[in-house]
Amino acid sequence: MTALAKLSDEIRQYLIITTNYWAFTLTDGALRMLVVLHFYSLGYSPLQIAMLFLFYEIFGVITNLVGGWLGAHIGLNKTMNIGLLLQVVALSMLLVPSEWLTVIWVMAAQALSGVAKDLNKMSAKSAIKLLVPKEENGQLYKWVAALTGSKNALKGVGFFLGGGLLTLIGFKGAVLVMALGLMMVWIFSLFSLKQELGRAKNKPKFSHVFSKSQSVNVLSAARMFLFGSRDVWFVVALPVYLSTSFGWDHWYVGGFLALWVIGYGAVQGFTPRLTTRSKKRLPDGKDALFWALALSLIPVVIAVALTYNWHKELVLIVGLMIFGVLFAINSALHSYLIVSYAGEDGVSLDVGFYYMANAMGRLIGTVLSGWLYQSYGLGFCLWVSALFIVITAVISLYLPKHKRANASI
Repeated sequence: MTALAKLSDEIRQYLIITTNYWAFTLTDGALRMLVVLHFYSLGYSPLQIAMLFLFYEIFGVITNLVGGWLGAHIGLNKTMNIGLLLQVVALSMLLVPSEWLTVIWVMAAQALSGVAKDLNKMSAKSAIKLLVPKEENGQLYKWVAALTGSKNALKGVGFFLGGGLLTLIGFKGAVLVMALGLMMVWIFSLFSLKQELGRAKNKPKFSHVFSKSQSVNVLSAARMFLFGSRDVWFVVALPVYLSTSFGWDHWYVGGFLALWVIGYGAVQGFTPRLTTRSKKRLPDGKDALFWALALSLIPVVIAVALTYNWHKELVLIVGLMIFGVLFAINSALHSYLIVSYAGEDGVSLDVGFYYMANAMGRLIGTVLSGWLYQSYGLGFCLWVSALFIVITAVISLYLPKHKRANASI
């Protein structure tokens, strides 16, 4: 605590926000893996499991749309703390007797979790814009990449944690441990975050939740299809396929997906080094187009290998790793661009609208993942993924170009 007190106010707030985001993400990743594996073991079909996440994604869309407006009015510290508390409540709802864990009850708990997740994410990403000086675009890129990358790495740890805890102490034991841990983080956050963080000077009207910025709108559309392209095969189809076709148990499935997301997060953290060609040249729409086109090739290769039964396990694992690297770069580029495009006063409005599109992409991908896998198999999910990425690339043609950066990377 003494060392923390010696840091500058901006760094201290950044670390507190990041710690909150990390803790939340750990429980979010673990809960997702717990729900997929636990309910699949109870005999739920892939489509039924996808439906368990339906409210999670729907309420994520609504939360991002309204959450930016809320953050501009009451401050990002409050929206972040509300998100932490709602996640504790959502976890607690899953501690009821087993006979109460109906589809509707679990969907309701997932709805609260969806609200909590996107309040937390919107608050964290918006706050970074306010903690970095306007002219330090290079520094902004690094901070956003570090926050995004570390979050996804911890989500991967959460996948492993969820699979491991399910095996060791069961579903309810795992949920209880996470709820207690997150409650401690929430109490710390209540007394640590600045009270005025992110509160807009000019209170926006509710109609302002819809962005009037063309660059934000175009990037949001690209983001929707980008995340739909991942979740259409990753959320439900892939874990079930690994379990049924390859015979992997909970530890293997959770561990493999955890390593994938950890690696994905690590690549995001290094994205500024991979995509910044000079100290005066920050990424723009042209970079987003290039990396989207590169990503589109990977699901096609994997789909062909599955269709012709050609080294399926090897191609799927290696292809997934390459997909993770390229997807991480695409995601980190988008995360930087939205924070860069967002307005200074009421930044949470633009960021909230953008993450509404992100949540919409996850919603579309999640529903399609269960339905398409159950009806047509993993290969078809991958073809749809490739189509979505091509659409992302086409939309990226209309992204604006950045001016030269004034600050070094």
